[in-house]
Amino acid sequence: MPRARIAALVLATTAVASLAACSAETVPADDAAPSTAESAESTTAATEYPLTLDNCGTEVTFEAAPQRVVTIKSSTAETLLALGLGDRVVGSAFLDGPVPEWLADDVEGTAVAEPFSDEVPGTEAVLELEPDLVYAGWESNVAADGAGDRETLSSLGVNSYVAPAACKDPAYMPNPLTFDEVFAEITEVGRIFDVNGAADELVAEQQEVLDGVTPDDRGLSALWYSSGSDIPYVGAGIGAPQMILDAVGLDNVAGDVEDTWTSLSWEEIVDADPDVIVLVDATWNSAEDKIARLEENPATSELTAVREERYLVVPFPATEAGVRNADAAADLADQLAELDLDE
Repeated sequence: MPRARIAALVLATTAVASLAACSAETVPADDAAPSTAESAESTTAATEYPLTLDNCGTEVTFEAAPQRVVTIKSSTAETLLALGLGDRVVGSAFLDGPVPEWLADDVEGTAVAEPFSDEVPGTEAVLELEPDLVYAGWESNVAADGAGDRETLSSLGVNSYVAPAACKDPAYMPNPLTFDEVFAEITEVGRIFDVNGAADELVAEQQEVLDGVTPDDRGLSALWYSSGSDIPYVGAGIGAPQMILDAVGLDNVAGDVEDTWTSLSWEEIVDADPDVIVLVDATWNSAEDKIARLEENPATSELTAVREERYLVVPFPATEAGVRNADAAADLADQLAELDLDE
């Protein structure tokens, strides 16, 4: 694959389009807690308030649809944009990159277009925006050293909602994450904001994209290379990278690690010798940078995927559970089909 094609792939992945996510009712914290998808109810009926949800083990009650929301991480901001709720966002922080092309019109004129913090915002900065909800992509975002711990925010009249895919308690953490779980968040967010019809439509569109993906059946292996130089950080066996690789039909070389992400030594990667390498393209660690690193390292330069330039590219915001995942699977499947692979 020539360098010009890699550059084209990097540009193309920033414009990939799709919709996704859905959510659930309360998830009980017992030893056999049902998945978010299993407990979800999809309906176009109006939401009845008060609405009480068990979110990552924290009970949250909504007396009415939130009107002033602070989003943390791209995944949460893009979910609200995709639901037509951009006007409810009073502050957006810790974004992972620009929104995809299909949300370009929705982001104009909203707080997402001009984030108030490049990192996890502090409690004081969040409270200055007078939100009634903090919608966090990671559970760690709503901690004392971040936007504020959930109990404190609640005492100040601010609800918090964490993307269910990011729950860390084993009773709530998806293991493994599935597209049903991703779709489930959107349904729940739709219920929280009383936009159930929009949520149903978004999920249907996302499912249609996913249904159009034909998994590769050649038994090819893949490394999902996210970041790192001395010790690479890669997609492991239960998170969004594994979910997307499964949809594409690629065998994750780190798939036996029961975590969402993991560190993997270069020696282990060389031993695995993946057929293809998925490169996460981030503003702080581009796909091009990763290619240079792989080609300059004497050990990795001999990997089959490196010698044959078998690279697939995915934008960083599409690597976490959210409305970009189905598009990421479709785009990676298209890229894989274009590679010149020996049977």
